[in-house]
Amino acid sequence: MDIRIFTDERGFDDLKADWNTLLARSRSDTMFLTWEWQTTWWRCLGEGDLWLLAWYDQDRIVGIAPLYLIVEQDGIRRLNIVGCVDVSDYLDIIVVAGREEQIYAALLDWLTGPDAPAWDVAQFCNVPQQSLTHQLLPELAVQRGLESATRVEDVCPIIELPGDFETYLQERLSKKQRHEVRRKMRRIQDETQVNWYVVDEAQAIETEMEAFIQLHRLSTDEKHSFMTPAMQSFFREVTRTMHDAGWLYLAFIEINGAKAAAMLAFNYKGRLLVYNSGYDPATYAELSPGIVLTSLIIEDAIKRDIRIFDFLQGNEVYKYRFGAVDTFVYDTQISRKAGQ
Repeated sequence: MDIRIFTDERGFDDLKADWNTLLARSRSDTMFLTWEWQTTWWRCLGEGDLWLLAWYDQDRIVGIAPLYLIVEQDGIRRLNIVGCVDVSDYLDIIVVAGREEQIYAALLDWLTGPDAPAWDVAQFCNVPQQSLTHQLLPELAVQRGLESATRVEDVCPIIELPGDFETYLQERLSKKQRHEVRRKMRRIQDETQVNWYVVDEAQAIETEMEAFIQLHRLSTDEKHSFMTPAMQSFFREVTRTMHDAGWLYLAFIEINGAKAAAMLAFNYKGRLLVYNSGYDPATYAELSPGIVLTSLIIEDAIKRDIRIFDFLQGNEVYKYRFGAVDTFVYDTQISRKAGQ
């Protein structure tokens, strides 16, 4: 195999033609690893030094490790996957399925060779459970005299959707929760003028995104603090990019003509990734617009032949009330031993 190394943003451009094709052949084909997401994240939130590694076998790409190097306040030199940590729920080294061990070995050879930058820790965060990275990479690292630690980083509850909404209600929900969903949907319809929609070409995406950001910041103090000006810029940029790629799923529910709740999600290859949400608790808490909107979106997802409703990272109770079950994401850290 041959390796090509890129150390600035032009590397993304050079790899664009091959990136998503390679991703589709990997075990970790997720929107967060697409060329569109990775480049937007780097442009808006990236820091430190970019290191894009690409491996070729007879001019055909077989692996990409999108990395960046930062020096932390304590002086630790850390390599991360582009997108790590907070806003990219699934990340990984991108490898043709079946070539993982070969690419991991090549990556570790580079890390321990003369061409890599000085580093202390290489962190591979948010690795999905179906990936082999958290299984094979630590073993290969130890064989090379490196230290390795892997842990379950978080859960990503998902719902495997059946073919119709009534079956979902009967088979995925408890009797109590089924009653609650139906009761909340009836109440909001009986007591208000309610409308919900998914943003399409008829709506201005910029205007709709400003409404989402406002509802997000109203939701909780934590969300208000999270949505800094820099994060708002990222949300605006990534939403436009995902919209252009055909993956955006941005939904609102209106009560008496006013937006009461919103959900930002992405429809990627039969999987609805529920990325973030917002609502106005001061005005609409008693009507549970977020719960109603989630129910409506699940019904709509089934109609669209989406088979996985993915709540992404976090073990919030409401996810399990909708019938979700846990999948896991892992964090693997490779470290140099003292004196290496």
